[in-house]
Amino acid sequence: MNSYYVYILGNNRGTIYTGVTNDKMRRIEEHKSKKLKGFTQKYQFDRLLYVEEFSNVHDALEAEKIIKGWVRRKKFDLIRSVNPKFEDLSKEWHL
Repeated sequence: MNSYYVYILGNNRGTIYTGVTNDKMRRIEEHKSKKLKGFTQKYQFDRLLYVEEFSNVHDALEAEKIIKGWVRRKKFDLIRSVNPKFEDLSKEWHL
C-alpha cells in the first residue's frame, strides 16, 4: 500500500508552507537542505510542523488544496491541534 502525505513546514519568521509528497523523509530533507529552488529555499523552512498520511493520492491532493485555501489562523489552529508547541516533528529523523 502506498502512502501520501500532506505536510506543513515553518521557519523562524512565522512563514508556513503546505505541500504533498509520497516520501516524507526525502521531501523534508530536500526542504531543509535547501535543494528545492524557489519559495521554500527563499524562506528557509527548517521545521516540520504538521504531517497527515493518506492512502490515496487524490485524497492527499484534495486535503492540500483545502488547507492552502484556509486563512492563516485556521492553518495555525490545525498545527496547534497536533503540535501545540510548534516543535519540529522531523527532529528525530536524523536528516
